[in-house]
Amino acid sequence: MPRTQSKPDAAPLVLDLERYVPALLVFLANKLTSGASTLLRRHFGVGTTEWRIMALLAVDPWITANRVCKVIGFDKAAVSRSVAVLQDKALVLSRPHASDSRSQELSLSKSGWRLHDRIILMSLEREERLLSGLKPAEREQLIALLNRLLAKIPDMNGPIEIPSDQDR
Repeated sequence: MPRTQSKPDAAPLVLDLERYVPALLVFLANKLTSGASTLLRRHFGVGTTEWRIMALLAVDPWITANRVCKVIGFDKAAVSRSVAVLQDKALVLSRPHASDSRSQELSLSKSGWRLHDRIILMSLEREERLLSGLKPAEREQLIALLNRLLAKIPDMNGPIEIPSDQDR
């Protein structure tokens, strides 16, 4: 029996996926992550989550997993799993937090730094390829705009009033 779809009384709202910024950002991030994941696993034996943690530890050594979650935006379970992988590969060191005995501080090991230094070259090359169609001023503008959008995330994720079905 063929399916039929009842037509709504009013024209439905639909997203223009070529102009809806959250979707464009997600599509871009997903494709960047997918490509990076393939290369990272094939050439370096780590995934994108592990690499992102390593990159953060290079910038900010001896931080807690909670800090990693806040900076990168990952949930605790994903960070915990990835830190365990990095520790099993001897890429990350841990020590007890000075003021919180329940927390561990994390840093790259010597072998973690060596792997970081190899991966960062690939990452910078991929970034250059992505941005190659932009002029220097456009790159700076893009970076500034992305940072402004990032700063708006708490507002975007704040409380929102959702209309009921009867309001439509």
